[in-house]
Amino acid sequence: MKKFIRIISFVCALLIVLGATLYLGAVLQDARLDNREGHLLCGYYDTTDTHDVIFIGDCEVYEGFVPATLFEEYGIPSFVRGSSQQTVWQSYHILEETLERETPKAIVFNVLALKYGETDRESISRMALEDMEWSGYKLDAIKASMTEEESLLSYFLPILRYHSRWSELDGDDFKHAFDKHDDITHQGYLMQTGIDPVDPSSTETPKTLIDTDLPARAIEYLDKMADLCKENGVELILVKAPTNSVKYYWYPEWDAQMVSYAEQNSLAYYSMIGKDEEIGLDWSTDTYDKGLHLNVYGAEKVTSYFGKILAENHGIPDHRSDSELSALWGERIDAYYKERNGEK
Repeated sequence: MKKFIRIISFVCALLIVLGATLYLGAVLQDARLDNREGHLLCGYYDTTDTHDVIFIGDCEVYEGFVPATLFEEYGIPSFVRGSSQQTVWQSYHILEETLERETPKAIVFNVLALKYGETDRESISRMALEDMEWSGYKLDAIKASMTEEESLLSYFLPILRYHSRWSELDGDDFKHAFDKHDDITHQGYLMQTGIDPVDPSSTETPKTLIDTDLPARAIEYLDKMADLCKENGVELILVKAPTNSVKYYWYPEWDAQMVSYAEQNSLAYYSMIGKDEEIGLDWSTDTYDKGLHLNVYGAEKVTSYFGKILAENHGIPDHRSDSELSALWGERIDAYYKERNGEK
């Protein structure tokens, strides 16, 4: 009997230590509540409805496509599964996870990420991957993204990575350690309402490309995405969202490679570079950071433009006649406009 009690006591102590370790790891990991871009993927797990269109990619999707506008104008239910500087291998594993949960009619992938052939920064990967739910897909994404200096164990036990953050903690970190942060976005869209126009006097020019080919590893994972979509009967649509900055310059050589790739793989590719007048973009009002990204006013214009393409070129149906779905999206659209109008 005493032996049994000792075993039970040991197990209980072990569970307490493990629980405390996980809790403190979550607290330390989350000492970045002011960084909204660190919590973009988690909102998807709370959705119970399905989507006809899923956007996957980097900042150009989560700040460029507005699901509320897409449903309001075209009746297309959608979700944005984007994260900061999301690499193609991360997008692939996020796609795997998505297709395990639902089968949309189309996946829209933003091609800017193809410029990266390796993980650029550990911090960027962690902002994407730490908010994924644990699964084989997350584990594969971590392995594909890790730098040589990283430890796989630190993803399971964040306290090993963030132990130096003790001095940054305050009461909110302990209070919100296990929050899902699902109210940060609107179906994955991160709203930016500021206005900081492009400087028309800037003389900065893009760097000259040494190698005009996109990295082989990036193309390899794009092939994987195309194959996975085909296997699941989902259309893969490639898009290059608009930007007006040399930092995110989309070279004509890359664009030509995408045109050729799309033709060879029977995919649609839409580049919005140079389509400002057609879209209605005004870089004096439609960006919050001098042309690097769109603000909400620019994102609505891009979404309206692209929504017409989805409806007319790809036959994505209008669900506004579905009363139940319209009621659900009506609530989401109301919440969207409250924040847009400064009421949230």
